[in-house]
Amino acid sequence: MNLDELRSVQSKERSKDSLQHLRESFYADVADYIADLKDQRDQAADRAESPFDDPEVNRLTDEIHTAEDVVEAVYERRVGKIVKRASLAAAGMPADEEGLTGEEQELFTELVERIESNKEDVLDILSGEADDVGASPTSAPGDSATADSAPDPAGPSDAGAAPDPGDAPTASASASSEDVSAADVMGGDDGATDAVSAAANTDSPTPDSTPPSGESDADGARPATAEAAAVADADAEQSAERESEASESDSDPLDGLDERTTVRLTDDVGEIFGVDERTYDLASEDVVTLPEANAEPLVERGAAEKLE
Repeated sequence: MNLDELRSVQSKERSKDSLQHLRESFYADVADYIADLKDQRDQAADRAESPFDDPEVNRLTDEIHTAEDVVEAVYERRVGKIVKRASLAAAGMPADEEGLTGEEQELFTELVERIESNKEDVLDILSGEADDVGASPTSAPGDSATADSAPDPAGPSDAGAAPDPGDAPTASASASSEDVSAADVMGGDDGATDAVSAAANTDSPTPDSTPPSGESDADGARPATAEAAAVADADAEQSAERESEASESDSDPLDGLDERTTVRLTDDVGEIFGVDERTYDLASEDVVTLPEANAEPLVERGAAEKLE
């Protein structure tokens, strides 16, 4: 083995799509060749006064690096071809196993087996025969402990929790019942009974309740009849405003468009958009009949004069 043989193998591998035949011991022979070069370099370095500047040491070092690079390139080129050949063999197509080194034969066999095994796994999944298809996930070891250690919502841990706002009426009713019972026990004291009634009314106010007609509420507001009259007056005013707006909206915004005025332009006005939804291009000395709403402003600012 020498560097020229390595370069020849590399050139032939690059020029062919198929694998060239190599002896089974090719990579081992290259390893022996590189090891021999290193031994020669060590001996040359021992003989040299300055190993780093010795020509023989440098030559051997360059040859070692070149041999390593060439054999690596050869292997990478051949691996791609081996993978392709293994995929054909796994698909049941004929694949030539001749010409592979010992290391490459081992790689080829493993690739074929791995591809075939993976294919079987995929087909089993597709057919629903795989073991993991439809399997329910198992509970983690700590799940049962976590479930057992969860506090009971109705247990003692809720003793100090804030009461639910929805329970307030019940609490008020209970308090009222207790107060009434206490009043009964006290022998029906009128003052106590009145106090209990007031407490019950305070705990459960009725939002929609209104004071009787002619009476003022606790805050000294106007009687209900006066409030009703004020609301009726406001409704009447709003109804009148809506009728007025409807009346104005029913009027034709184009009323008076038939009134037109003939004018002579005394200035270049340019293009205007008339109230009759027409466009007029007005230049000096033009005589044109315009809607009165457009003609009047022109006359007022001296840009036009009326013609009888």
